[in-house]
Amino acid sequence: MYAVIRTGGKQYRVAPGDKLRVETTPAADGAVEFSDVLAVSGEAGKFESELSGARVLASVLGEGRGDKILVFKLKRKKQYKKMQGHRQNFVEVKINEIQVNGKSYK
Repeated sequence: MYAVIRTGGKQYRVAPGDKLRVETTPAADGAVEFSDVLAVSGEAGKFESELSGARVLASVLGEGRGDKILVFKLKRKKQYKKMQGHRQNFVEVKINEIQVNGKSYK
């Protein structure tokens, strides 16, 4: 049992019990709901045809910042150098439940 969700401009394949890091999303009381579900598969090779009202429920495990990424720009022979760093914020979540067509998968 798994679902494909879209959040933060990326797509993730999730199953109940999975832990993953997604870009910072608003969480209410430590719970997150992903309603942008692209596909749900109950068994191998078969997908649900109707996805209206499908959602994935998750709980927040923690928040943090990713590793630093360095961006270095250089124009040779022009004395131009620029160094810049970036750290992306993330939320670590645990997938609790996938709901689709009145069925609930835990």
